[in-house]
Amino acid sequence: MGDATLTDTYVAALQHDLADLPPDATLVGVVRSPTPWFHAAVDENVPELGPPADVLESIRQTEDELKMQGLCEEGAHNAAWEQVEFGEQYRRHLEDSTEAQSALESLADRLASGESLALVCYENTEKKRCHRTILRDRLEERTGN
Repeated sequence: MGDATLTDTYVAALQHDLADLPPDATLVGVVRSPTPWFHAAVDENVPELGPPADVLESIRQTEDELKMQGLCEEGAHNAAWEQVEFGEQYRRHLEDSTEAQSALESLADRLASGESLALVCYENTEKKRCHRTILRDRLEERTGN
């Protein structure tokens, strides 16, 4: 893989200059339906690697219900992640979707050719679980890094 690095961060860290990334890293958003301001923070977005819309909606509904029961935002998010089996559903998406497989292969090829990549989403993984950590693991498995 040469000098290429694979890292990840969240968009607020980029916006507030808190992300510790290699200076040459291409910022690759992995968001299904990004906001216009998200596009301004990244070099590109690969929506095929975002979680499927139905899974996102399921976690949102469950998170809202848990917040109504008194859980804080982070607690509700992480509990909803478990309840809807978000990780398992996202891994299945990466395995079953030809578009996701193609996008994964493209990123793996770019890493293999020496390009440094930073995966970007919305969640601060110090507080909330995020699909990009699963995605990063998959890319590391493919590239042997």
